[in-house]
Amino acid sequence: MATIAELIVFPQAAGACAPCAVAVGNFDGVHLGHAAIVHRLREAADRHGVPAVVLTFDPHPASILRPEQAPLPLTTPARRADLLLALGVDAVCVQPADAALMALEAEAFYEGILRGRFAARAVVEGQDFRFGARRRGDVSLLASLCGRDGVELDVVSPVVVDGEPVSSSRIRGLVAAGGLGAARQLMTSPYRLSGEVVVGARRGATIGFPTANLARIATLLPALGVYAAVAHLDGAAIPAAVHVGPNVTFGETSVSVEAHLIGFTGDLYGRVLDVDFLDRVRDTRRFASVDDLKAQLADDVAVAGRIVAAASSPGTT
Repeated sequence: MATIAELIVFPQAAGACAPCAVAVGNFDGVHLGHAAIVHRLREAADRHGVPAVVLTFDPHPASILRPEQAPLPLTTPARRADLLLALGVDAVCVQPADAALMALEAEAFYEGILRGRFAARAVVEGQDFRFGARRRGDVSLLASLCGRDGVELDVVSPVVVDGEPVSSSRIRGLVAAGGLGAARQLMTSPYRLSGEVVVGARRGATIGFPTANLARIATLLPALGVYAAVAHLDGAAIPAAVHVGPNVTFGETSVSVEAHLIGFTGDLYGRVLDVDFLDRVRDTRRFASVDDLKAQLADDVAVAGRIVAAASSPGTT
C-alpha cells in the first residue's frame, strides 16, 4: 500500500514541488501502455536528476464533465498509486477533480500546474493526451509550450496487443464482459476488487463452501459468473473461487460478490479483502437442487485452484 509520503493528495491551493519529470493522466487500470509511459518517465527523470512523478485525478474528470457517461473506475487511487510506484515512479500525486480544475484553459494548466506546481524539467505523455478546458490542449500545443520554456517533451506511442492499442476503455469492456483472462494480459497486475467483508445469508457455510461477502466495492464489477482468483490476507495469497451475481438457485435477484477462500478457515467480518481476478470459470445459473449446486461448487473450486496454480507457475503471467 502506498505511504502518505508517496501518495500526495493536493488541495487546490497546494504550493510548488521541487523540479520533477512528470506524466499527467488518469492511469486507470495501470496497463501496458501506462507502463511504457512510466519507463520513459523514469529515463527522463534520471537524465535530469529529478524525481519521476505521476499526476492523476480523483474522481475521473468525466464524472465532473459528463456524470451520466462517466465510467466506473478500474482502480481506486490507492491501488493506482501502488501499481505506479511498483513500476518505478518516485511519487504519485492525486489531484481532486472539480469544476474549477476542468475550467482551466490548456495554457493555464501548463503554467499553473506543470510549470508552477511541478517545475517540470521533462514531461512524458501518450500521443492522445488532452488537457485543459474542453480538452483543447493536445500534444502539439504541449510541444509548443514546452519548446518555448526548454522543457523536454517525450510523446510515447500506444502499445499494441493483438492489433489493437491497449487502453483503459478496452480493458473496461473486457472486464464488463467477463474477459478477465484477456484483461490480465493487458494490465501490469490482475484486475482487483476490494471490499469490506460483511454478513451475508450464511448459506455457503451450511453447504460446505463458506464465502466472504464483499460490500462497498468502488470499482467496476466483472460480468456475472464464477471466477478463479487470488485473495490477499495478512501477506498471504490464497486461491479463491469468486461468484459475482445473484444467488438464483435460492430465488435472489440482487448482485453480490462472494469469495470462497480455498482451504481457509477463520473470521473475516469487518476486514477489507483484496481479490485479484485471473479468469472466468463459468456463467451464473440456477440449479435444480442444493445437491446439484454443491457438486458444481466442488468442480468450481477444483478448476479455480488449477487456474491459480498455473498462473503461479514460472513463466506464466
